[in-house]
Amino acid sequence: QVRLVESGGGLVQPGGSLSLSCLASGSNFILYDMGWYRQAPGKQREMVASISRAGAAKYGDSVNGRFTISRDLAKDIIFLQMNSLQPEDTAVYYCKVDGLSGGRKYDDWGQGTQVTVAS
Repeated sequence: QVRLVESGGGLVQPGGSLSLSCLASGSNFILYDMGWYRQAPGKQREMVASISRAGAAKYGDSVNGRFTISRDLAKDIIFLQMNSLQPEDTAVYYCKVDGLSGGRKYDDWGQGTQVTVAS
């Protein structure tokens, strides 16, 4: 079984920065893509950034150039560095992973971490 633990959310002023992390722990698993999604009140969940095992990163249009995703394969952890944050970045940020667990296809979501951008 795989456990996802997110951390790093909080309150930041417009123009500020925050860093999120998502750690996967457990046994007998391998993760392919890891990434971040976000959901603001009244809006659909949207992809923020994802990264493959090979390190190929993708970004949502609204965060491209401001956010950077990185990954430590050995530790099964990803980071999201968020710069130039704006009020419209306020949302619950969810870690999303997919891969194999116990030899079977696996995908899961983290519990979410709140990011609030306000002055």
